[in-house]
Amino acid sequence: MVQNDKFTFIESALTERVQSQRLRSLQPLQPIDVVHVARSGQVLLNFSSNDYLGLSKHPTLIAAAQQYTEQYGTGATASRLVSGTYEIHQNLEEKLALACGREAALLFNSGFQANSTILAALLDRQSLVLCDRYVHNSLLQGILASGARFKRYAHNDLHQLEAALQQAQQNYSRILIVTETVFSMDGDCSDLDGLIDLAERYDAILYLDDAHAVGVLGQAGMGLAAHRAGVDLVVGTFGKAFGAFGAFVTCSRKLCDYLINCCPGFIYTTALPPAVIGAIEAALLLMPTLESERQFLRQQSNRLRTELQALGYDTGASSSQIIPVLLGTEEKTLSLSRWLDKQGILATAIRPPTVAAGTARIRLALSSCHTPEHLDSLVAAICIWDNINH
Repeated sequence: MVQNDKFTFIESALTERVQSQRLRSLQPLQPIDVVHVARSGQVLLNFSSNDYLGLSKHPTLIAAAQQYTEQYGTGATASRLVSGTYEIHQNLEEKLALACGREAALLFNSGFQANSTILAALLDRQSLVLCDRYVHNSLLQGILASGARFKRYAHNDLHQLEAALQQAQQNYSRILIVTETVFSMDGDCSDLDGLIDLAERYDAILYLDDAHAVGVLGQAGMGLAAHRAGVDLVVGTFGKAFGAFGAFVTCSRKLCDYLINCCPGFIYTTALPPAVIGAIEAALLLMPTLESERQFLRQQSNRLRTELQALGYDTGASSSQIIPVLLGTEEKTLSLSRWLDKQGILATAIRPPTVAAGTARIRLALSSCHTPEHLDSLVAAICIWDNINH
């Protein structure tokens, strides 16, 4: 009897990716400074990093990470409920809660882990989730894992969201509204006032992913959802503007206690290592002092959007440091990305299934360490490519 190769599905999947120009591969880089990397001997100006304030190379964070390693060791050695909760973990959570104007905070090991496991812990099969169509994959994974019923409303369309809330008259165990404050692929923002109003009027739990706002926007840079009454649960990350690693959730004390006892992704994983805690502590201390950097980042983002739009490019509804250059097809997007690469600029092509079919793009992510001259180089390179291809 002839048996089929048990891994033919892999060959089929990879072949399909090649044919649709969606095959991805890892490209190792060597960081040089905040906005420059080296790859295969070439120095590239990086417009694809989430290091929005340049803190990953900040000497204060590096020194704190080294100090915490010397004092506490390289690993936390256990999960939080066993013996992995050091005083430094708890102290950091208290400081985060205070900085965000919340009763409690809880550390997680990554934003993906937080979203995919917290939602599964909050929901059951009798729950209903209403989520924005553009939410991050980690949120979708958490919803799917829960087995809850879910509906996706049109992007930032609160009229459609309210219509779905009005129709949700069944005996659901609970209703969650799930969205992001700054959308990772489009750089636009949610209407927080409208979301809070709907959640309160329809008695829904409001869950916000604040990952790309934390450090950049809001009071003292602690995110758009910080200090906002009516928001039930906020997830933030440290791997972006904080320049470190890991994630956190802020919420009520009771909800925090529930997650400590009922959230598998928190219960069954080793705690964040001391070096990471040290770096986060240092970044948190710096945050209130970085308003000029945040203002400069906003100015640079506004300038780049204006110049790209003047060239005829669609930057969507972006209003943040994330600026998509919407090109539509995979072929065109890859062409621009490769051209920029030859000009010494790293600007990664974002293709389906990360974004919807027909919306392939270059996703530009700015840092406060990008200079006006860096933006000039980027715009000039895009302008040349545009002239060559039109």
